[in-house]
Amino acid sequence: MKRYIVLLFFVVVALALKAQFDPMIGQYMLMPTAYNPAAAGDGNLMKVSGLHRMQFTGIRNAPMTTYFSFYSPFRILKTNHGAGIRFMNDRYGLFTNRTLHLQYAYRQKLGNGFLAAGVDMGFLSVGFKGDSVNLSQLSGSTYHKTDDQLIPTKEETGMGFDLGVGVYYSSPRWWAGISYSHLTKPKILWGEYASIRVKGTFYAAGGYNWQLRNKKWVIKPSAFVMTDFTSWSIALTALVQYKDKYRWGLTYHIADDVALLFSVDIISGLTLGYTYELPTSSLLKESYGSHEVYLAYGFDILKPKRNNKYKSIRYL
Repeated sequence: MKRYIVLLFFVVVALALKAQFDPMIGQYMLMPTAYNPAAAGDGNLMKVSGLHRMQFTGIRNAPMTTYFSFYSPFRILKTNHGAGIRFMNDRYGLFTNRTLHLQYAYRQKLGNGFLAAGVDMGFLSVGFKGDSVNLSQLSGSTYHKTDDQLIPTKEETGMGFDLGVGVYYSSPRWWAGISYSHLTKPKILWGEYASIRVKGTFYAAGGYNWQLRNKKWVIKPSAFVMTDFTSWSIALTALVQYKDKYRWGLTYHIADDVALLFSVDIISGLTLGYTYELPTSSLLKESYGSHEVYLAYGFDILKPKRNNKYKSIRYL
């Protein structure tokens, strides 16, 4: 029975791989460089951030994703720029997906904010644990062959060049961006016969900061769309911010789950965030939900500190 479950999980993940390659993240509003290179340099501070996501806890071989990002704004003569690096380690079923990208953004002052255009280039490495697949239970089947050369029988890893682009606008009142990953549609080879082609993914995200009469309170609605034009992931979020320090709210991933979000600025520049997602589908019978932890630190080593409170245009 366990062998059938492992095989079923392999088939389901393989279909998902063809449909949508990039993982979804719950705290998209806190870590935009995970999907949009034009956000590098946003906020006028150097920023290092990390995110760890444990999806569908309670299910064996469930997806687990880790992001790391560092970026810094800088000036050349009178022009504004941003540059950074991001890393992702994604594990789901028998697959592993690791990416390493350099990011660059050209930032132009526009109104009360900055309009940026960015590029994301690097490599992605996709692996498959073929030595964990057991097809012996299929012997005698008229639909499947246990010696199918397209199914790897040992651990395989392939690498390809990856490229993405994005546009991003951020101001004290609102922010928005669109981006597209995997422009090169890299082909990953596993051995002599097996391969996959990574499809491009389109992102659109935006949010608004609604300042209430009581200046201590801000309502922050936002939305996130991710699609390869075959499958769609859509998230709608409503956050409440108090004293520029505490944020909490709800996210609804359409047809997927409902999430509780919370983040707090612990000390000057240090932000901690947590998300708990509860499936709204039949997965609720098998999973305890998904957890996501976010940690970031913003700092400026180029200028002397003027006060002890960290400010980001995203939180004003």
